[in-house]
Amino acid sequence: MGEIFIDRDLAERRYVFTDRTHAGLVVARMLAKWRGRSSDAVVLAIPAGGVPVGLAVARALGLPFDLLFIRKLHFPDNPESGFGAVGEHGEVLLNEHLARLLDKKTIERQIAIEKEALEIRIRRLRRLHPALDLTGKTAIVTDDGLASGFTMLAAVAEARARGAASVIVAVPTASHQAAEKVAKAADALYVANLRSGQWFAVAEAYTGWRDLSLEEVEEILERGS
Repeated sequence: MGEIFIDRDLAERRYVFTDRTHAGLVVARMLAKWRGRSSDAVVLAIPAGGVPVGLAVARALGLPFDLLFIRKLHFPDNPESGFGAVGEHGEVLLNEHLARLLDKKTIERQIAIEKEALEIRIRRLRRLHPALDLTGKTAIVTDDGLASGFTMLAAVAEARARGAASVIVAVPTASHQAAEKVAKAADALYVANLRSGQWFAVAEAYTGWRDLSLEEVEEILERGS
């Protein structure tokens, strides 16, 4: 299990970041030992919400930036919640507890829907940002937050499959439950705003929060490249 590093001044608080870029800068301060080590480490962002976070981290630390394609498996009647994740190469990770709420046909249909959406995202964003070689590198994987942690578990596995020698997860906010789950899979976990409680929403860490469209992510990458 990887060690969990937190910012105790931000723990258990809500609305601590103005936006995802601000959150990325806060996370970057926690990763100061990686500054300038561009031959050793790569920052990887999960689109869509992880892109502005990851770009801010990469710029602040002077590290290469890349994308890691993972798609949440959304409930058909609640697009804000998920029951697992699917990776770039078709790997499916199910939250067995939540997946029991759906029948087999619904699960298969949702997997097919999300795989198609992921393929579109890969095709459009890789046009702007070709994949980097992660062989032997430390992969610093970012997103805008961890709610259940299943998307990040799939991301850690994907980074290792791409050849990363070690995987560090670095996120602005996370629930205690998700942090413990992800830390078991990663070599280390950095969380600026760790929160407990029965209910957790990534959005409650941000004063300015909204979902990002694929078009907006394309514009962000074009500006950042």
